Amino acid sequence: MAASDSAGDDSLYPIAVLIDELKNEDVQLRLNSIKKLSTIALALGVERTRTELIPFLTETIYDEDEVLLALAEQLGQFITLVGGPEYAFYLLPPLESLATVEETVVRDKAVESLRIVAQQHSPTDLESHFVPLVQRLAAGDWFTTRTSACGLFSVCYPRISAAMKGELRSHFRALCQDDTPMVRRAAATKLGELAQVVELEYLKSDLIPMFVNLAQDEQDSVRLLAVEACVSIATLLPQEDTEQLVMPTLRQCTELQKAVGPEITKTDLVPAFQSLLKDTEAEVRAAAANKVKDFCQNLDKAHQENIIMTNILPCVKELVADPNQHELEFEKAPLFSRTPRRSGKSIRRGV
Repeated sequence: MAASDSAGDDSLYPIAVLIDELKNEDVQLRLNSIKKLSTIALALGVERTRTELIPFLTETIYDEDEVLLALAEQLGQFITLVGGPEYAFYLLPPLESLATVEETVVRDKAVESLRIVAQQHSPTDLESHFVPLVQRLAAGDWFTTRTSACGLFSVCYPRISAAMKGELRSHFRALCQDDTPMVRRAAATKLGELAQVVELEYLKSDLIPMFVNLAQDEQDSVRLLAVEACVSIATLLPQEDTEQLVMPTLRQCTELQKAVGPEITKTDLVPAFQSLLKDTEAEVRAAAANKVKDFCQNLDKAHQENIIMTNILPCVKELVADPNQHELEFEKAPLFSRTPRRSGKSIRRGV
């Protein structure tokens, strides 16, 4: 009997140590304890991990950002430790709490782990546990929760019922129209990703109107992200719809250069424009090629030549050999407002 009691006491030891260290005033001790979670979970076994460890962690998510970041990362690797995919939903409560904290890096890591966990959910568990989590975050009082929600739609959308898909599209539409610019930015960032999994009819009826609104947003950063989302959306559209969607966006791309200034143009708009010039769809490349002149002329003069030579010209050279004839129209327009020279060699105008 004594031996049995001793074994029982030993089995309680890991959780007791964890509780003591997590309550310790020393941040490093708490951090070390979090990093040992997988070892402790193995010692406890899957059932006690689900019924004791996870609830304890959920109740104690008030700590230094460094500790919370480590916890968010650890929980993404806990699926086998709670008993496998059929019990993955046990990990949602602590991750949901972490997705609401103030520190951005912690929220981002929690969302990353939630995306991992969602992929292990069955369709039934997605509808019973994960989608309600997304809906709670999307309707949260704090903008932090709503920004976190934006990254979770695409991972559950393909495997849920039509009715729930409709609910998620409505929630995402609300996020695209949110009063807080940070939320609209987060929605614009994930719009292209959601477009990849939404049915074509709803891409046209629901997501394109969302895109149009974001592309006309009062915030430059939101409009910029909408331009980037355009690349993903345009590749999914039928040929006859591509021209209608892409051309207004490309016109806006050149307008954005003046609005956001040279630095953001250089770091964000130039890569976005390169993506359009290299797009897999001929119509997208053609539309982008027609805007090469305007885009290059609007570049900051101090960096114009370097950006054209480094970023734009290689794309243009590929388009010269493109079998699709639409792109060749760009050759009529010079890229430079003057004839630049480098290393004593003239650069051919119009290339």
